[in-house]
Amino acid sequence: MLLRSLHFTHEEPLPFELKGSLFTLTILHLFQLDRAAIERHLAEKVKQAPGFFNNTPVVIDLENVVESQDGWDFSGLSEALRGYGMVPVGVRNGSAELQAAARLAGFPVLPESRSAGSAKKPDRADPAPARSRIVNQPVRSGQQIYAPDGDLIVVGTISAGAEVIADGNIHVYGALRGRALAGVKGDLEARIFCQSLEAELISIAGRYRISEQIDTSDRCKAVQIHLAGDRLMIDHLTR
Repeated sequence: MLLRSLHFTHEEPLPFELKGSLFTLTILHLFQLDRAAIERHLAEKVKQAPGFFNNTPVVIDLENVVESQDGWDFSGLSEALRGYGMVPVGVRNGSAELQAAARLAGFPVLPESRSAGSAKKPDRADPAPARSRIVNQPVRSGQQIYAPDGDLIVVGTISAGAEVIADGNIHVYGALRGRALAGVKGDLEARIFCQSLEAELISIAGRYRISEQIDTSDRCKAVQIHLAGDRLMIDHLTR
């Protein structure tokens, strides 16, 4: 009698699972590949906020690169960024030739995006408007809260090390001590409101300020944050 090998009916546990997720990425809008100039400006940025850019993922945007330039050294660019603690994760936009050069240096090419100036403003009168997301408890360090296609309302404090993100506005009825990023899909009219500005980073449609760039006269005040052109403005709220 021929004995057949036994097969167990239960499935072997999967070694991993792939899921989509949302991450905050810093965009480096490149105009020229002059390594000396790039390193000089990076040094100035890092001096303003020592340690802030450590292990920061960076996407290199090539949309505004001068096409006539030759000899693009993406490997050297990667080395320069890593030398200041940044982690380049890919490129986007730019010509086919630039993207090919980036691929040769090991950069993945990410989907193209509209420039901020041509970003579409959400239609507030949409017959099926997006709903606001309401968070009724404090947002603790390490948490990330995202409100897609609408506003985010936090009834409480956002701790240092926490991150709140919205396609629309962000309202914080407490102290804002972590990071707040509004209008992340390019809404130039988005705003951030908070009862006490103590943030590590504030951003609207990609324009941002870090803690060290927030004036002491604005700290611990009730404020609204908005854009005036490309400039991030902080206005005090009257009580």
